[in-house]
Parts: sequence; structure tokens; C-alpha cells
Amino acid sequence: MRIITFLCFILLQLQTTAQVGIGTASPDESAVLELNSNNQGFLLPRLTNAQRNAIENPALGLVIFNVSTNVPNYFNGEAWYNFNDELLLSVGDFFQGGVVAYILEPGDPGYDEDLVQGFIAAENDQSSGVEWGCRGTAASGGTQSTLGTGQQNTSNIIATCSTPNIAARICANLELNGFDDWYLPSYDELEKLYENRASIGGFSNSAPSYWSSTEIDFVPSSSALNLNFDRGSLRQNTVKDNLCRV
Repeated sequence: MRIITFLCFILLQLQTTAQVGIGTASPDESAVLELNSNNQGFLLPRLTNAQRNAIENPALGLVIFNVSTNVPNYFNGEAWYNFNDELLLSVGDFFQGGVVAYILEPGDPGYDEDLVQGFIAAENDQSSGVEWGCRGTAASGGTQSTLGTGQQNTSNIIATCSTPNIAARICANLELNGFDDWYLPSYDELEKLYENRASIGGFSNSAPSYWSSTEIDFVPSSSALNLNFDRGSLRQNTVKDNLCRV
């Protein structure tokens, strides 16, 4: 009976103590913890990028020291940042509803050294085999192959082709993890997905290939570009009513 009473008393004391001082007997009243020293520092948990990214459901305000970059990082509730508010993203990170597939580099269309920009892929395929759509009709406004053109390509395709459940429309209608601005990638964007497929994950190495939103220049009304993720080979002669992955 005495032991129980004693334990309850100790627990009560710990729960009602609002502040802790280490190296000081009078921590500041605004701090739950104050450290004071003139010859030692406060050592944060030291994690690599991979270890940091593996933290499940990081709390808002969580802080670590990143040994891959040798700078502290904090989590703002959505992504990791440096203390200078630089957004920290790597290919393979989960961000804004999907997986970071590529981050723009110097020389890429639209690159801005003051901004972190790139492309996000869905975690899984949306179809194992679907038509590009409307064979015999070229997309109004045309389609491009370069980085940054997939979204406009997708808009041009669905504005021209009213066929339901075509590749571009599946992407445009997708609502995933709170985001609804998905699109069918241009061919150059699709190549970046192929190059980073191991880090992104979720792709199939089996037939059929993956559609891009880019029509073939010399026969835009009948064929579109796609990429085989097993061999990384371009199949230019694929007509729009063939079935490919999305």
C-alpha cells in the first residue's frame, strides 16, 4: 500500500512539472525545456536522406540533422525543408498526392534556379491496356514531345476526342490523394519516368507499353508515341486504337 501511494505521488509530480532545465535551475517560463552550456551543444538525431524519408507520418515541426546534406531539416506538415525554407525533394519522395518522378535541371524547359519544379507520377498504373483514342483524327492544336507539354497535350486531346475512357481522359479525370490535375505525360516526360522507374516504383515491365500524349509527327492522325518499360524502346508504329498502359 505504501509503495503504490509513493509511485502515484511521483507520477503526479512529473505530470505537473511544466518546465525542465538542463544546465540551469530556472528555465525561461516560456520554454518547456531549456538547455544551457558554454562548452557543449544540442545534438539532433542524425539521419540520411533515405532514413529521413522513411519516417512514417512525420509530425509537424519534426526536426532532424541531415547527414546527406549536412544541414538541419524540418517538416512543415507537407514536406521537408531546410532552415532557410528551401523545399527538399528527391525523386521517389511522396509529395502532393504522388511520387516525385523528375526535378527540372539547368537546360530543361521552364527551369528556374529559384524554384523547385518537376513532375509527379501516380503510385500505380491507372489502366493495364487502353486506347489512345480517335484514330484518324489529330488533336486540335497539336501535341508536343518536350518536357512541360504533357498537360496541354492532354487538354488538346480530350477537347478533340469525345471517346470515353481513352488514355488522356483517364488521366484528366483522375482524382487521387486530394489532387485532380493529373495528365498523360509527353514523350520526353515519359522518358524521364522510364529513367527513374526504380526510384518511382509502381511500373510494369511486361507488355503492353506506356502511352505518351505525343502524336507521331508524320502521321499525327493515326499514331502516337509510347515506351516499352521492359526494353526502353520506342515503338513509333503504334496506332491509336492499340492498347497500352497508362
